[in-house]
Amino acid sequence: MTSTTSTTSVSTSGGITVSGVGSGIDTSAIVSALVSASTSPKQTQITKAENATNTTLSGIGSLKSALEAFQTAAAALNNTNTFMGLTASSSLETVVKATSSNTASPGNYALEVTNIATASKVASKLFTSGASTAISSGTLAITQGGKSYSVTVGSGATLSSVRDSINSSLSSSGISANIVTDANGSRLVLSSTTTGAGSDISASGISELTIDGTSQLDATDTTSAGYITARPVDANYTIDGLSMTSASNTVDSAISGISLTLTGAGKSTVAVASDSDTLKTSVKAFVDAYNTMMTVVNNQTKVTSTGATTSTSDSATTSSGPLTGDAMVRKLVSQIRGALTSVSTTSGSLSVLSQLGVGTNSSTGLLSLDDTKWDTAMKTQYGNVASLFTGKDGLITRMDDILEGYTQTGGVLETRQKSLNAKLSDLDNQQDALDRRTESLTAILTAKYTAMDTLVAQLNATSTSVLSTLEAMNNSDD
Repeated sequence: MTSTTSTTSVSTSGGITVSGVGSGIDTSAIVSALVSASTSPKQTQITKAENATNTTLSGIGSLKSALEAFQTAAAALNNTNTFMGLTASSSLETVVKATSSNTASPGNYALEVTNIATASKVASKLFTSGASTAISSGTLAITQGGKSYSVTVGSGATLSSVRDSINSSLSSSGISANIVTDANGSRLVLSSTTTGAGSDISASGISELTIDGTSQLDATDTTSAGYITARPVDANYTIDGLSMTSASNTVDSAISGISLTLTGAGKSTVAVASDSDTLKTSVKAFVDAYNTMMTVVNNQTKVTSTGATTSTSDSATTSSGPLTGDAMVRKLVSQIRGALTSVSTTSGSLSVLSQLGVGTNSSTGLLSLDDTKWDTAMKTQYGNVASLFTGKDGLITRMDDILEGYTQTGGVLETRQKSLNAKLSDLDNQQDALDRRTESLTAILTAKYTAMDTLVAQLNATSTSVLSTLEAMNNSDD
């Protein structure tokens, strides 16, 4: 009788592989099946939870980006001039430029500028040694229009370092210094952004830099200091023949609701008229920004049906968005729609968006603008649109207040993201624990089946030996 011996195959890279030492059975497959039966339910649970959490986290990220994009777009629109129902124009902008607010009234205004307001510009005496001329230390007092400013001049100062000290100290006050140099030497020149009569600049406190801003500089006299060209004056102009003056070239109160910027002498006509086209563009910009945001929200929450069209067919399937049925998103959408439909008490007879022809699609929640209704509304409501959208009680601010609670640092969405990331971290720990359990169980079962096969091999060997002996005895008797 022939004896047959089985062998053990060992793989150190992928774990122990037992091919059946004595039994001839693929015990490695048995071990794998037993380990899988024990661990696969937990593995399925972890994998499913990880996929769901990552999907939700991605949806939250997309939603947060969409809300922030809307906030940015809306913030750019949240000023009165954007939703202005009137526009002001000048027939000659080299004389005057004009802008209007929502308090202006339509009309034409004849404007003539005799001279614009000018600022003071003065110069020190001439220093023949140029910008490097040494200047006495002390405190330089610079006065203008009843205001006085002090500039400290330290030892070793030069004309150029004094200029730098003045600029660093007084630039915020509209006073600046420069040095003008020619073949004869250098002068310190002081100028200002402040215009109008009485805004003369004078300097005192350091003898060589003393300047009387009310006296004219004599360019031929090296010791002369004073104003250059002329003393500052007020602007002189007329509106519809009425004489007016202004210390500034920006005039905000001459015509109610109109801001004028005087740019030069001459005549011009300022026209104020309704501008519904520009206003409509701004409203459409709001509608587009809102629809972009809501499209993302819809994509994250939609349920899509595929396959058969009848509910009884086995081939019909549905797929859900990352945030379908999410309570947080339902609350957000409810708050946004509440802001859209709330009644404004600050915009006169214009109280809701629908009066402008802005309506909501019942199935998508997106906005649309009806041109016919818009044109009708513009006959009476153009002056109220700005207050409906802008300001602390306007629609844009109300919506931003809602969204800020979700998008701000530490807000609802960031808190939700942190919670989801914490869940993913916990699932990673669970996966590590399961991997360790799988490895340990595999080792234990492998050892048991190896021992079993070894025992079977020994029994087989004993059986073979006994049979061989009996066979030999029988042959001897014969």
